[in-house]
Amino acid sequence: MESLSETQFAYLLLTPALLLLLVIAVYPLVTTFGMSLFADAIAGSANLGEFVGLQNYVELLTNEKTYALPSAFVPTGLSTGALLSSALTVTLIFTLFSVFFETIIGFGQALVLDQDFRGRRWVRVAIIIPWAVPIVIQGMIFYLLFQPGIGFLVGTPENPALLNQLGVIGFTPLANTADSLLIITVADIWKTSAFMALLILAGLQSIDRSLYDVARVSGASPWQQFKMITLPLILPTVLVAMLFRTIAAMRVYGIIETTSSCQTVPSLSCLVVTSFNQRLYGTSATVAFVTAAIIGVVVSIYIVKFADAEGGAF
Repeated sequence: MESLSETQFAYLLLTPALLLLLVIAVYPLVTTFGMSLFADAIAGSANLGEFVGLQNYVELLTNEKTYALPSAFVPTGLSTGALLSSALTVTLIFTLFSVFFETIIGFGQALVLDQDFRGRRWVRVAIIIPWAVPIVIQGMIFYLLFQPGIGFLVGTPENPALLNQLGVIGFTPLANTADSLLIITVADIWKTSAFMALLILAGLQSIDRSLYDVARVSGASPWQQFKMITLPLILPTVLVAMLFRTIAAMRVYGIIETTSSCQTVPSLSCLVVTSFNQRLYGTSATVAFVTAAIIGVVVSIYIVKFADAEGGAF
């Protein structure tokens, strides 16, 4: 080992992690791709059908797989109905809005928690509680809140609630794709903003406090301190947190199934689970591999663009 360079020694230390990654990530991905090259077997069979090559991918991307899936994969048009009936666009819409608002809210919470004030420990606990709630419980909470006749956030035509009066949701929101997607997005923001806050808070507390002392002595305003010190130094942490949340958001399934249903709010993971439960293993593997590829592309673009903007902070 003494004859190894620093780079060679670093790779040596990374070898166990790389081998583990190969076993738990790369091998299943390759196996899934292999399964996607076969047709679905006869109903009730646990085997794969005949080898069809890339036919499953062609049928999926041209929406010829709708007979086996609860929704289309890609949108058939640019209307609201067409966009919300596509698992791909629903997933992207959910990811965009949930990650954006979770980052904004989490950043605000982290800035508050980074201050020294009385009762800060209890405020931290209050912020973390939603994140600690299991997805099933979270889904049931929002299901009951918006269930007609049960939840106080949704009324009836004779006695409309405030959200109905404002036109935000209808009287049966969990049976409507647009309303359900809004509710599920809010539920995810409520739960996961705490995750963003904790990651960003860790970055804030790693900033050298003497920088703020120098800035105050120099006459910098609080906004100037935030713009010139806090934001540049915390940005890499924020971007990493956003990256984690983007990956998780694009795999959304549990909150959809517990709050509404995959038939009402289709997502990429919904297509995978639904086709797998029907023993359509070729179709399920195809959707799973395409989903993994889309996530990989999005994450790669994410990292490259922000790494360039930050001068290689990643």
